[in-house]
This record gives sequence, C-alpha cells and structure tokens, in this order.
Amino acid sequence: MIYTLVVAGGTGSRMGTDIPKQFLMLENKPIIIYSIEQFLLHKEIDKIFVLVPKDYIEYTKNVIEEYLNKEVEKVIILEGGATRNDTIINGINFIKDNYGITKNDICLTHDAVRPFVTYEIIEENINTALKYGAATTAIDAIDTILISNDNDKIDEIPPRKIMYQCQTPQTFNINLFVDCYEKLSSKEKEILTDATKILVLQNKEVKIVKGEAFNIKITTQHDLVIANSILLVKDLSR
Repeated sequence: MIYTLVVAGGTGSRMGTDIPKQFLMLENKPIIIYSIEQFLLHKEIDKIFVLVPKDYIEYTKNVIEEYLNKEVEKVIILEGGATRNDTIINGINFIKDNYGITKNDICLTHDAVRPFVTYEIIEENINTALKYGAATTAIDAIDTILISNDNDKIDEIPPRKIMYQCQTPQTFNINLFVDCYEKLSSKEKEILTDATKILVLQNKEVKIVKGEAFNIKITTQHDLVIANSILLVKDLSR
C-alpha cells in the first residue's frame, strides 16, 4: 500500500494571519487544496491523510468537501501532533490500527504549504522508496551556505557543489521509519524535524529525488506573493 501524509499543523504565526497559512487563498482556492490535488492525480496512492490542528478538523473537512467534491472519499482528516514527528507518528499509528502495515508499505510526507509539487516528483519519490527504502526531495544549493555555531561569526563554508536544499515529499518504507524512530532518545525525538534525518542517523541510505525551484514552501507574506506569481506564469504557459 502507498499512503500520503499531508502535514498541515502550522498555525500561521510567521504569516501573521488569523487562520493557519495552509487555508489562505491562492488565486481561487486554499493552498492546501493544491497540494492534495497533486497527490490525487496518482491512482497508485491508496489513501491521503491530512493532519491538522484539533481545532481545525471540522474546518478542514468542510474545505475539502467544498473544493474536492467526489474525491473526498480518498482523503481522511486526522489530528496532528505537537511536533512534526508526533504528527507523522499519529498518521502511521492510524494506518497500523485501521489497515495494518506490511513490509512493502510506503508513506509519502508532504508539507501542505508546498502547492506546486509535480506529478513527476511524486512519482519519482514512490519509485525510489519502493526500490531503496527511503527518498527525500532536494534541489542543488544556488547560494553559498555558511555555518555559524554561535550565530555571530563564520565557522565553515562547505563546498556549494555538495550542498542541497531539502523539499518535500520525503518518502520511506513505513516499517523502516518506525524502527529507526523507536531507537531515538526522547531528546532526539524533540529536536529532529526532518523525517529522513531520522533514517540517516541510523545509517540508512536515503536517496535524493531532484525537486524543482518552484516547489516552494509558503510560510511568509513574501512567499505568498511569489506563489501567486508562479501561478500566473503557469496560467500564461497553458
């Protein structure tokens, strides 16, 4: 089985809005709808779980029913957790309790506020995870990256050619992820916010799937302006 967890636990604090950023309108529909629609295009994905804050479960159901119509049957709304990892584990536990987990089951995790993920990126994530066990979407770093241990002075400037910027989806064999997660300490579970880093810490191989520069994460008002510009370009290219 192939599952998707659309992680929508944000509250919109950096966006400065009254509602979580995933529900803001992007042209004629909420950001989260664009993200869900991209996964609905893949018929091999069995279920799409959307994990949101408890107070927004009913709101999310109404939004999805309004914009997705008949497709809503494939989408299930769940309560997210206090952290990203808690949210992912909530989704996995729901899968285990309701469908069971086999050795070949995989799960894609995706930010609800990355509305421009492509069919090809999703497909490559699925194929790579099925073959190798885990994959993460990333693009080559364009800018030079520096490291500062004290947030004041430069300690290191790694070669740009080996640096990448992570995106989502991040995809993994469910049993592999759970096994690695259970080996983390309580402190590690609190501070690790990247699903595939959990696997890397256990020396598991995570393959890179090439992303796209426009597969942006919308977290600020500036990002929202860029997202509307991307939509405009897409519309003009049709």
